[in-house]
Amino acid sequence: MYSYFILHFVLFPGGGVAVGTLLLIEEDKYGLYSNLLFKYFLAEGIVCGHDLFVASAKEHPDKILKELPAPLLDDTYGKELGDEAAAKSEDSQDSMKIAWRYQNLPKMEASPTTYTKFGHYYDVSKKMSPELCQSVKWHSFYLHEELSFEPKLKAWSMNSGYARLLQSIQKIISQEGFDGSDPQKKQRNVLRIGIQSLGSILWGDGVCCSDNPEDPHSLTKFLYVLRGLLRKSLSACIITVPAHLIQNKAIMERVTNLSDMVVGLESFIGSERETNPLYKDYHGLVHVHQIPRLNSLICDVSDTKDLAFRLKRKLFTIERLHLPPDLSDTVSRASKQDLAGSAKLLSSGCGAMAIGKKHLDF
Repeated sequence: MYSYFILHFVLFPGGGVAVGTLLLIEEDKYGLYSNLLFKYFLAEGIVCGHDLFVASAKEHPDKILKELPAPLLDDTYGKELGDEAAAKSEDSQDSMKIAWRYQNLPKMEASPTTYTKFGHYYDVSKKMSPELCQSVKWHSFYLHEELSFEPKLKAWSMNSGYARLLQSIQKIISQEGFDGSDPQKKQRNVLRIGIQSLGSILWGDGVCCSDNPEDPHSLTKFLYVLRGLLRKSLSACIITVPAHLIQNKAIMERVTNLSDMVVGLESFIGSERETNPLYKDYHGLVHVHQIPRLNSLICDVSDTKDLAFRLKRKLFTIERLHLPPDLSDTVSRASKQDLAGSAKLLSSGCGAMAIGKKHLDF
């Protein structure tokens, strides 16, 4: 898994996640790939020397940190990726010489042809060393432990789990020197906040169980207060949400509006696309639902709308999605209809994301 392909080239042309913003990831059906992105965000924070705050009601934060991918701190690996991408680009240009009908079409590249240093590279087949994990200061919030130590708290008109989490985040921001409104004498750092599977039943929220939950506003109130804390602090937050389980679409629309960036992951596991030859090179699709508008009335719009991801033995990559051209005259009518339907579905994607001046590598 490496940040250049994931964010700088495909999702965030400006580079990284802006300080004071909230990135929301809609989990894939089994939570496999969204969990990878979640751990990558934390791993990049450790390598950059940022403080961490990890919150979960599913896995203990200690376990999450022990499973972070190992960094590749040398540049040779990235240069090899750049050389490989350049070789593929040259091969594709040579092969296009015989396809005269495509000569006047704009060129599309799945990956950059030149290597540019951005962020760090990670090997998902290896775990980060304990010494590196202990080199930064990190804070944990495990819901089941928090509720067992202290009585239930009802504040901000939301359930006790969300209220307890907000109090913990507010305490760390104010006491550890991340409050941007207060003058600080010591050198400032950045706080990375990661919240796993927010809105699930494990958090005591019923939005995933019913169309009309007893408390339908706890999740949106939590995000509203959280954004206020992020805006005035030197912090950036990533949240994963099981959007496919939230049955009330109105609640999900409010959650989207209260986030700065929203990215959805659609896995091919268990679906018809898993065996569809059109998607044989990929493991899922990336849907960019919302892009940030920071200090601006409009946002940057990229020509990249159709994105897909794949997980190799060591790398997790996000690339532009290319469907194979229909060059055969003997293709059946049904196959052509399937191809047209897939192309129509892909064309409904969203643009890439814009980033402010202050930003973090993802």
